[in-house]
Amino acid sequence: MDKKIGFVGLGIMGKPMAKNLVKAGYELTVFDFHQESIDELVAVGAKAAKNGKEVAEASDVVITMVPNSPNVEAALFNEGGIAEGLTKGMAVIDMSSINPLASQDFAKRLEPLGVDFLDAPVSGGEPKAIDGTIAIMVGGQKEVFDKYKDILGVMGGSVTYVGKVGAGNTTKLTNQIIVALNIAAVSEGFALAKKAGLDPEMVFDAIHTGLAGSTVMDAKVPMIIARNFKPGFRIDLHIKDLQNALDTSHQLNLSLPLTAEVMEILQSVKNDGFGSDDHSGIAKYYEKINDLKIEK
Repeated sequence: MDKKIGFVGLGIMGKPMAKNLVKAGYELTVFDFHQESIDELVAVGAKAAKNGKEVAEASDVVITMVPNSPNVEAALFNEGGIAEGLTKGMAVIDMSSINPLASQDFAKRLEPLGVDFLDAPVSGGEPKAIDGTIAIMVGGQKEVFDKYKDILGVMGGSVTYVGKVGAGNTTKLTNQIIVALNIAAVSEGFALAKKAGLDPEMVFDAIHTGLAGSTVMDAKVPMIIARNFKPGFRIDLHIKDLQNALDTSHQLNLSLPLTAEVMEILQSVKNDGFGSDDHSGIAKYYEKINDLKIEK
């Protein structure tokens, strides 16, 4: 089993995921543009690299966890990037949430080097990244997935193979559509309850174990009621995911009208200056248009 792992991208999700690999006994080499993030990983036992090339040279497999398709491309193929340090037989596991067609393109560009590629985006937010229970959906060759499943299992509560390269990110986009629409639905429902003069906590207690209940409701409605919009997953990032979903749908000649509508809601909240808030901040759109605050 490959014990030397490279990790590029130590953000809200990447940092705790990398820490879990160190805790599991893997030899980790890391790089990020924020030195304080590198220092935090070094403090728990990782080794620092100056760029992606150095990460790859010190590793058997490299994991990337960066914001979007252009960031993955830069991390892999820019001067001093990961590709310069890769050798035949290695693999890149991209755990970023990006456009599925970009994943397929990156896999093709790495193929002449003899390097395997998996797209393995995640769901669950920062709390689940910290406790190692994120859901990981993986696209690529099945034998490559089987080889690295144990490494992914250190970071995730579920690790599911979903098909060829690009399938992981298509699955993630499906997830992000459903999550965004779910948050919009609970925001809209609780706006009605508040406008009618009901106590949102009592409404939540009454319905969250019924058919309307969901993981999203359990996680996000208490945040909305408490007006705690500290980001577990930022509005800016959810906009990025929905843009990738819409771009992909257009390439497939598919119509996603509800996704387009919630995208406009998220853009409205971002335009009001709340792009760095948690995506539960969708509730602020309903506050604005109805002149209310969804709170006790």
